[in-house]
Amino acid sequence: MVDKKVVIVGGGVAGAILAKNLQHQANVTLIDPKEYFEIPWANLRALVEPSVAERIVINHREYFTKGDLVTSSAVNISETEVFTEDGTQIAYDYLVIATGHKEPIPKTRTERIDQYKEGNEKIKSASSVLIVGGGPTGVELAAEIAVDFPDKKVTIVHKGSRLLEYIGPKASSKTLKWLKSKKVDVKLEQSVELDSHRDGNKTYLTSLGETIEADAHFLSIGKPLGSAWLRETFLKDDLDAGGRVKVDEYLRVKGRDNIFAIGDITDVQEIKQGVYAQAHALLVAKNLKLLTEGGGKEQKLGTYKAQAPISIVSLGRKIGVAQLPFITILGRFPGIIKSGDLFVGKTRKGLGLEANVKKA
Repeated sequence: MVDKKVVIVGGGVAGAILAKNLQHQANVTLIDPKEYFEIPWANLRALVEPSVAERIVINHREYFTKGDLVTSSAVNISETEVFTEDGTQIAYDYLVIATGHKEPIPKTRTERIDQYKEGNEKIKSASSVLIVGGGPTGVELAAEIAVDFPDKKVTIVHKGSRLLEYIGPKASSKTLKWLKSKKVDVKLEQSVELDSHRDGNKTYLTSLGETIEADAHFLSIGKPLGSAWLRETFLKDDLDAGGRVKVDEYLRVKGRDNIFAIGDITDVQEIKQGVYAQAHALLVAKNLKLLTEGGGKEQKLGTYKAQAPISIVSLGRKIGVAQLPFITILGRFPGIIKSGDLFVGKTRKGLGLEANVKKA
């Protein structure tokens, strides 16, 4: 029997996990503009400890050994094919859209690791650092710098009324108190006029007219969804007002029997984070195995339920803040769960790799 053709667009968390789990059950093609998968929830640690990048930036071919890899961006789809920027056309029986968020990062693993080294040098050479954005990325970056480089002056500027607005106010207030204990200056309900800053000028102006002196800055605001390309395809009406793909309980695009969407790009009403993207991928891997085997197994398809708003934000190497179903806590317990290794070893093992990179 000829294997069914499954095309996965996007090599982030959801796409990579799906490709790894499905490669021996179908004829899988993974389309991604970069040659590697990156463990995103550990990338801020790599800025203060560049050797971490060697573990979190993983060439697709390390875990995806059987299927076809197309290093390009998808630009269009028909009901039977995917078209890429480099002119490749790939036929599919089943299509999975996993393009997550759009981020301008380099094509090769070496270039990406070099970016982390450059970021680390930027931090080390600065006596003061400005972080624009007080969501999970901005907070975790501030914490990493404050813990590893306690002599540096760190400032967060956030346009919202509280930090970490994607979770509850208790987590926000506990995190703010902890950051202040580490001498991090937090300025809320303000934005930074980055245009007011020029190379060589270390002064930044906020929307309230305050000035901030900083040797370096990092922009830690939300990334745009990776769905703009779908607006030019026959799936344009399957996006909601925010650009997310509308899916059913099987994570199929609503009204489509052979097209799925997984990860941050879906309209599933839950916090968009890696652990849930992994769960999407594992469910769709199971469902596609049933569908590609044939024999009328559709009634056995697994369903997905939106997850409770649980989240752990790492605050340096030992401490974390956790929002759990009935309690919000800050301290060593959430730090033990996440902050030490940031699930890197566990994620690598899930891809069939050693927890650590063997040195040549």
